[in-house]
Amino acid sequence: MHLDKETRLIIKRALQEDIGHEDITTLFTIPYHFKTEAVIIAKEKGILCGMDIAKAVFKERGKKVFFKAFVEDGEPFRSNQRIASIKGDARVVLSAERVALNFLSLFSGIATTTKEFVNRCRGTKAEILDTRKTTPNLRVLEKYAVRIGGGLNHRKSLGEAILIKDNHLRAGKFMRNNRLDAVKMAKCISYVRTLPSVKVEIEVETLEDFKAIIKYKPDIVMLDNFDIKSMRKAVRFRDRNFTQVKLEASGGVKLENVRRIAKSGVDFISIGSLTHSPEAIDFSLEVVSSKNKG
Repeated sequence: MHLDKETRLIIKRALQEDIGHEDITTLFTIPYHFKTEAVIIAKEKGILCGMDIAKAVFKERGKKVFFKAFVEDGEPFRSNQRIASIKGDARVVLSAERVALNFLSLFSGIATTTKEFVNRCRGTKAEILDTRKTTPNLRVLEKYAVRIGGGLNHRKSLGEAILIKDNHLRAGKFMRNNRLDAVKMAKCISYVRTLPSVKVEIEVETLEDFKAIIKYKPDIVMLDNFDIKSMRKAVRFRDRNFTQVKLEASGGVKLENVRRIAKSGVDFISIGSLTHSPEAIDFSLEVVSSKNKG
């Protein structure tokens, strides 16, 4: 993974948050001339993500730390497997430990969860998407973890694509007596089409609204909280009349039902839980030796 300026700033801020003015426990218990060797061990199985970030955390604290990865991003690991070793100044290793493990835990959790959803959809055309339900200031890294798990990124910011949701329709007065104002919608889509390289997606909550919206040929129609039966009807209607329009299923997607959703024929399945509530993977750092550098 290429660590850009934004990622390095995230690492600096994370270390500052965790260490404060100084790691006083390590300072008072470890002599400055001690060198140590430690290993990072996975406490459960999963898909690895964040190895380069973990390495950069240790390097940020001490340039002479030697970090060796045994598993790379995107590779599976098993419980109790050693995934990396670190050698260098004992104070550096111990003060950087928690931040490095936190990044590995979060990003590996996202990658592992994403991979599970992707595997459930194998053999269908549906692709797994993330959402903007990310941790503030960590979006670029969490979306990287989704890609490592085999998923795709939805828009990275509000400026990347147009996604018209129910609140936009209500706030913009596109609804009249709880029905879509077709004239206003047509004008809106026509204007957006004049903008270069901007995709348009519109969210709908009923089959009636879906049939009203799709005739304006947005790039994507999001089927929000549709049941499987309604989803299949929407797919059949699209396939008969508007083959160029993509369909995205969203809302209430779980491992237990994602394959049924994928088999309905939708093109994308967006899942907020990939990033807003992933199950973190547990890692530990264990010192295996320590000695006087002199």
